[in-house]
Amino acid sequence: MARTDKSDDDLKRYYSIGEVATKLGVKTSLIRFWENEFGHIKPNKNSRGDRRFTKENIQQLREVYHLVRERGFTLEGARREIASSTQPKTDKQEIVDRLTEVRRRLAALQF
Repeated sequence: MARTDKSDDDLKRYYSIGEVATKLGVKTSLIRFWENEFGHIKPNKNSRGDRRFTKENIQQLREVYHLVRERGFTLEGARREIASSTQPKTDKQEIVDRLTEVRRRLAALQF
C-alpha cells in the first residue's frame, strides 16, 4: 500500500493573516492593503472579524506579489494584467510557484 502523507499545510482549509504574511514574506498590513486594492481577493471572516484566507486567496495574493514586487508593475498595471489575463490564473500561479521553488533550491546550493 502506498502511503500518502499529507503535511499540515495540505490539510488546512483556512489560514490566518499572520500565516499568509509569513508564507509571502510580507507584513500583514500589506496584505490588508492589497485586499482593499484588489477587489477579487475576498477572504472569509469569522464572527470576530478575523480574516481567514483560503488556498485560492493565497494564490491570488501570490499573483499580486509576483506582479508588483517581482515584475515591478504599478497597482493599476497589476489590476489590468489580472483583468486581462487569458491564461487561467491557477496555471500561471503553478508556473510561478515552480520557478520560485527552483530559485530557492538554487540559492540553497550557493555557498
